[in-house]
Amino acid sequence: MKLWLSAGVVTLISWLMKASAPLVIGGRKLPPTVLRLTALTAPVLLAGLIVTELGGEHWQELDWTKLVGVGAAGGLTLAKVPMLLAVAGGIVVTALIRLVLR
Repeated sequence: MKLWLSAGVVTLISWLMKASAPLVIGGRKLPPTVLRLTALTAPVLLAGLIVTELGGEHWQELDWTKLVGVGAAGGLTLAKVPMLLAVAGGIVVTALIRLVLR
C-alpha cells in the first residue's frame, strides 16, 4: 500500500512540475536564446539515450555493430529517407557487419 501511495505522490508532483512552466510563463514570449537552448535538448537527450542503451556503464561490452547500425540509420534519416526504411537500413547494416566479422 505504501508503494502505491508513494508512486501516486511522485506522479502528482511530476504533473504539477510539468504544469507549472506554462502557468508561470503564461502568454509571454521566451527570449531567442532560451528557445535555441530548448530546441537543443531533444537531440542531446536522444544521444544520451542511445549511448546508454548501446554501451551503458560497461564500455568493454559495447557492441560496435549496433553503433554502426544506429549511425547508418541516422545517416539515412539525414538523407531524408522514410523512417521505416532508415530503420530497416540500420538493421541490414548491423546484420551484414555481424555476418562478415563473426
